[in-house]
Amino acid sequence: MILLGSTGSIGVNTLIVAKKFGISVEVLVCGKNITLLNKQIEEHNPQVVVIAEAEDIPKVNHSKVYAGSEAILSVIADAKSELVVNALVGFLGLRPTLKALECKKRVALANKESLVACGAFIDTSKIQPIDSEHFGLWYLLQDRPIERMIITASGGAFRDWDISRLKNATLADTQKHPNWSMGEKITIDSATMVNKMFELLEARWLFGEGKYDAVIETKSLIHALIDFRDGSTTAHFAHASMQLPIAYALDAKMNVNILEHINLLEVGSLEFREITVDRYPIWELKEELLKSPKKGVVMNAANEAAIEKFINKEIGFMDISREILLAFEKFSELPQSVADVFALDAQVRAFVRES
Repeated sequence: MILLGSTGSIGVNTLIVAKKFGISVEVLVCGKNITLLNKQIEEHNPQVVVIAEAEDIPKVNHSKVYAGSEAILSVIADAKSELVVNALVGFLGLRPTLKALECKKRVALANKESLVACGAFIDTSKIQPIDSEHFGLWYLLQDRPIERMIITASGGAFRDWDISRLKNATLADTQKHPNWSMGEKITIDSATMVNKMFELLEARWLFGEGKYDAVIETKSLIHALIDFRDGSTTAHFAHASMQLPIAYALDAKMNVNILEHINLLEVGSLEFREITVDRYPIWELKEELLKSPKKGVVMNAANEAAIEKFINKEIGFMDISREILLAFEKFSELPQSVADVFALDAQVRAFVRES
């Protein structure tokens, strides 16, 4: 397989599962964590490696190393592997998804931004989602009329904060996720609830038109629920590990144990909470985004640009949502092609950076 984003949490878990199933790794792609990359090279012996910066090439213990976004596209086209696991973070993951599909490869997708920004122009039949929420929905689906599909949220770093404190939240505060450790951007997205907006939009592109919603489940043991038209509801329980959805993406037959079962007696109780606009202002856009899913590119570009400003201490935490809301209101024209998606992305970023 080709693994994009090998040193992130999803990439690390993908390599664990690949080793368990005896799947060879043809290509490793990562950013700047060269120390971990070198350990992965030693263990998995890839044929080709791609990193972010050319200046880091001498640090990589491999004879065939390339750098930059164009190199990623080239290795996808040249590689013999039929499976691409895309665990890159951000809009930069879109072109590799498009290239993999163009090359008739199967995509195990953890890069949310591909579908959020460009879902209208992507053939989702060639995509296997490896987010736990979408995997959970897929796992629950049966041939029965559906009323609503629901995903769960942890609530992020500030779910228990007094709302009056949020305006003073720092970057370090956003990284204190209550349930697990993730990368910097996705942990910020969890705190703003942008991450869950993205996942709802992904679900819309993956499973079609319908009713979608999300609730907070504080222990992160339920990942998805489906309300069926007959009045029954099913839920997908599993320990919070990416290894299960990744395993199904790598081996569709999947007849081995991946996780320990949840002991409900040890869990004791579960707590559900509503996602409210006062704590998560971005939630105001939920219905409008699902009605106009092509506007996902606007939300994604505004979010990435606003996060840059937040990290640079140009704006406060609550301003991230404010910037997205402003951009969402300003940009109303919907993209009609992939080229439009990239053009609109650039326009939105410019608007947010200058605001």
